[in-house]
Amino acid sequence: MKTSSLRQSSTGRRLPGLIAFAVIAITVVAVATFRHWSPGALKLVNLKLVKLSPTAGLKPAETGHEDHEHGHGAGNLHSLTLSMQARQNLGLNARTVRPVELSTYQRIISVPAVIAERPGRTTIQVSTPLTGVIQHVHAVTGEAISPNSLLFQIRLTHEDLVVTQSEFLQMLGELDVEVREIKRLETISESGAIAGKALLERQYARDKLLAQLAAKREALKLHGLSERQVHEIEETRHLLRELQIVAPSPDEHDADEEEELRLTADHPRFSLTGLLVDQKEISPPTAAGRSQAPLIIEKLFAHKGQSVSAGEALCTLADYHRLYIEGKAFEQDASAIGRAARNGWPMTAMFDDGQDRREIHDLKLSYVANSVDPQSRTLSFFVDLPNEIIRDEVNPENQRYISWKYRIGHRLQLQVPVEEWPDELVVPVDAVAREGAESYVFIRKGGNFERVPVHVKYRDQRNVVIAKDGLLKPGTVMAWRSAHQMFIALKNQSGGGIDPHAGHNH
Repeated sequence: MKTSSLRQSSTGRRLPGLIAFAVIAITVVAVATFRHWSPGALKLVNLKLVKLSPTAGLKPAETGHEDHEHGHGAGNLHSLTLSMQARQNLGLNARTVRPVELSTYQRIISVPAVIAERPGRTTIQVSTPLTGVIQHVHAVTGEAISPNSLLFQIRLTHEDLVVTQSEFLQMLGELDVEVREIKRLETISESGAIAGKALLERQYARDKLLAQLAAKREALKLHGLSERQVHEIEETRHLLRELQIVAPSPDEHDADEEEELRLTADHPRFSLTGLLVDQKEISPPTAAGRSQAPLIIEKLFAHKGQSVSAGEALCTLADYHRLYIEGKAFEQDASAIGRAARNGWPMTAMFDDGQDRREIHDLKLSYVANSVDPQSRTLSFFVDLPNEIIRDEVNPENQRYISWKYRIGHRLQLQVPVEEWPDELVVPVDAVAREGAESYVFIRKGGNFERVPVHVKYRDQRNVVIAKDGLLKPGTVMAWRSAHQMFIALKNQSGGGIDPHAGHNH
């Protein structure tokens, strides 16, 4: 009896340890084989839950889900329903949901470019034509002025100029005497009081003075005086003591040249033979089309009281209303640039200043350089860039300051058309969604958007060319933007778990 009791006591002490060991072993085996038995176990549990559901065995009409669209069926995998708020969030409106039409696609290349000045037009240097001392400086660095604005007043000190003006005035006086004497002799010779030889001699003397005056006029012009100034000396019979320097008119005739033509037409001069020169064919240029773009005083070299010599620079002006975009194309793109120039295709400039991204369309190619840069091995070509004023202010001293939108040295990208494909379906990149090898667009069907696969012939950074061999045809109404967001929404709508009603509140 004692032996039997001892055995039972020993067995009772070992039993809990054996049970614990068995549980641990089963747990280890279950974890090791989890991926093999878990799908079947979960399926059995799910079926059990479905059987225990209160709606198990009821018809669709009895569950209250007969009109509910879950988007999990095969028929709704390609159709997307969007609320009014969702359409607004995606930017879908009458402008971005419209029919697709055939158009001409231009294949482009993008080349680096920089804004440059127009040689001989952007920078204007103002110099003094005569020697003198600066009396007044009206120019202020950075100020915006109009053409023909007064810049400097110079007191003339050139000795040769003073002598030439004096001789010119003296000859004018002698000519007046000869003209009066000729008129007197003409009256007397008609009565026969004097011989005609005397009248003829006075006429010869007059012609001689006219020749000398013509030479003096040209000498004054060589000294730097304009036709207007010479005419002023002739009219007032005073020496020119002060010279006014004004801002020239860019891209137009010089102001003195226009004044010369006007004075020549209004005040005919005597020829060497004493006959009037016919000036009917000469007329001053019209003011139509004259450029009135403001000029900027970039640099000022002179100051009040400074003695300046003829030809010395006084200031530098800049005309920024038109500039160049200088493109730098590689040698292999030279033929493409030439093709664009021959066809007259407009170009597009793309600026990217961080948050400020803008484009300028329909830019005209001006010319292509005839040589390749030996260092960078690039071909330069130039595009006209009209500029615009973004700031225009006048300070209390009545000085005007402006700021131009485009500045010299600004870097950008220039898109150059190199090939045209007519009659193509061209849509923006944002209108096409991609998933692997597939590309999709969303066409409007009633109040929904249906996903349609398309064949993409060509894609660049901005546009996509779609082949005319699928469901997308000319006249089809489609979404022109937010295709990727709509594709994600459609995937979320059509994806589901095992329980068709999981996560829904009815």
